[in-house]
Amino acid sequence: MKNFRTFVSALEYIEQNLCSHITQEDIASACFCSLSSLQKLWRYCTHSSLKEYISKRRLTKCAEEIARSKLSITEIAMKYQYNSPEVFSRAFTKLWGVPPSKFKSEWRFTGIYPKLGPEITFNGGNYMGKRVNISELYDELKSKAGTYVLCLDIVGLMPINENIGRSAGDKVILEAFRRIDKAAGDDMTAFRIGGDEFVIVTGYTDKNKVLELANSILSQNGSAISCYGKDIPVSLHAGATVYTDEHFRYSDLYAKIMDTIRSSHGTEKDAIYFD
Repeated sequence: MKNFRTFVSALEYIEQNLCSHITQEDIASACFCSLSSLQKLWRYCTHSSLKEYISKRRLTKCAEEIARSKLSITEIAMKYQYNSPEVFSRAFTKLWGVPPSKFKSEWRFTGIYPKLGPEITFNGGNYMGKRVNISELYDELKSKAGTYVLCLDIVGLMPINENIGRSAGDKVILEAFRRIDKAAGDDMTAFRIGGDEFVIVTGYTDKNKVLELANSILSQNGSAISCYGKDIPVSLHAGATVYTDEHFRYSDLYAKIMDTIRSSHGTEKDAIYFD
């Protein structure tokens, strides 16, 4: 439990200081632990470094600002601690695949690396998994109760991370999110809720419309991206469910989504599971 509290404290400190100059030593000091202990704990829990997580969170927030605020790209870069527009543009393009100047015209959804949530479970003192904060998804579902939610996950992301590298995995995540972004309607909202899981709150009550949306995404299954000289096929599973008032306990939401996703794995290739 001590490690859990340290991890949660680090998460909150980072989130509160994304627009401030912070060092890893600052985070460790705020958590009352040594830097080496924090770095080991962080990598154990997230399979990434503190530096990488902070960078991805900042660039995710920058995308949100570009899409929704009236700040200039230079103002956004400086706000999130980038020393120059050039440095910012290189980092942003590496994460999003497009420069900041083109992002608003090519993307609508921005939450590619959402804040991790403190919902970490332990079994006998062992780390069992992590989740992201899904409070925004919960609020969106409450406003569209009784409509379909399309749940998707990437096929075989873990072997890509392990055998090719996490940079390749990041590109696969970006491609999956791009397909979702292009297919979803203007009045829909998409969320990344885990390492390889996504949700679209469709607002649809018509099953056929959900099927059409899912097919527009799954029709691209098997199309490859290039990374490190390798062609990596990208495919997704899809399942759909309807959330009514009886499902609206926040504590049960993540499990319900994951049940729908797991059930979709049992369908035939490119088929959609309906709960």
